[in-house]
Amino acid sequence: MQNRSDFIKQVLSGMESLDRWGYITAGISLLILGMLVFVHSWFTFVTTAMAKATLLPAGLQLLNDLLLVIIILELFRTVVRFLQTEVLTIEPYLAVGIIACTRRILTASAELSHLPAITDVEFNRYIWDVGLNVVVILVLIVAVYIVGCRKGQSASATS
Repeated sequence: MQNRSDFIKQVLSGMESLDRWGYITAGISLLILGMLVFVHSWFTFVTTAMAKATLLPAGLQLLNDLLLVIIILELFRTVVRFLQTEVLTIEPYLAVGIIACTRRILTASAELSHLPAITDVEFNRYIWDVGLNVVVILVLIVAVYIVGCRKGQSASATS
């Protein structure tokens, strides 16, 4: 019976090790992807702005791409924090949601500004898209505030 228990413990230990290596490789992949997107974004910005002399559209695309890089790096930082503490927190995901919604609002605005003409249907779709993203941002900000208040309460309760 003892051999079987030792075997199960060894298998579980191996699974935990594989799990940790999975997080490590995912984290490294996120970091590399973030760096590649960053370099590509700047390269595209410079070549587009110089070739077409259209700074505004190139700048909006760069901003959109940089927000994507921030999202990727925030996910990378979440993986690193988890590997350090073995505690998964919700705040980074709330921040990623806020950044993603902000990114969508900017993207929708950029798309709308480059249309030669806009129909009522397209405008209404844009308003709904932006409006829903603003609502999601507000809900996520309230969630960040609530999580922060709970952390403050638990920190003061332990002191």
